Amino acid sequence: MLSEAVNRHIELYRSMGFKYKVQAYMLHSFANFAQSRSEKFIRTDTVVEWAGCAPSVRQRHDRLLIIRRLACALNAEDNRHQVPPTGVFGRARKSRRTCHIFTADEIERLLRAASHLTPPGSMRPVTYTALLSLIVCTGLRVSEALKLELSDLTEAGLLIRATKFQKNCLVPLHESARRELQRYLAARSRIATTSSTLFISQWGTALPYPTVNATYLYLARSAGLRGGPGLGGCRIQDLRHTFAVRSLEQCAGDRKAIARHMVALSTYLGHAHVSDTYWYLQATPKLLGDVAIAAEALHRGGER
Repeated sequence: MLSEAVNRHIELYRSMGFKYKVQAYMLHSFANFAQSRSEKFIRTDTVVEWAGCAPSVRQRHDRLLIIRRLACALNAEDNRHQVPPTGVFGRARKSRRTCHIFTADEIERLLRAASHLTPPGSMRPVTYTALLSLIVCTGLRVSEALKLELSDLTEAGLLIRATKFQKNCLVPLHESARRELQRYLAARSRIATTSSTLFISQWGTALPYPTVNATYLYLARSAGLRGGPGLGGCRIQDLRHTFAVRSLEQCAGDRKAIARHMVALSTYLGHAHVSDTYWYLQATPKLLGDVAIAAEALHRGGER
């Protein structure tokens, strides 16, 4: 009975465009846990016990909220389903990891390291140089770049299919970016492959995300941007954060222009809410300087 309810709940969310992968796994895990006790309805004690098996407070809190959403929906149909309270594990505040905003020199070092990947003369250095360059100049999610097909490179720009929220969008390309992609395609055409994926490995196959991330970490260490294995540092996702911040730095300083820019940037990045875009931003000397100028103008009675 619970399994059927879980399946309906998952289908509902996916029909609204959510991928709901982690949540689906957790919901099935809870349903199996409850059904192993022959329980047909959600019980608060069972939810708390199952959620309490997670290793951290944050994970226990997230588990509880996932099942609570299901319980709220089922309780509306049948009040024998109990809705657990939200504060059982306290308030688990989500901490924001500090983003690394790349300088132009750091990006150049990263791309230079990519161009020196081995084996020399293979598609590996060509592919990674093109892939990272594209992410730098467009702010694409890594997953979006890896899903690109050859047919997605159009005269109007890059067609991004089924983004994070299952929508298609068109990303315009600067002429310089288009030239570099054409150069990459010329090298790609010399490789025997049946793959229609835009970015391919040295063997002509599509690039899996774990391989790309591992290669990025190697390149970042080679370029002196990260410490050894196990040490923190800049992530491949920070290239997207850098795009957002540098874009904001180019914006005119008045409030109306910034407001228009933020809406446009949020739409471009494929965010559901402008508040999601704020999460991408990080203070830089340029932005702090603009804030200081605006604050001084306000203090003097001017407008910014």
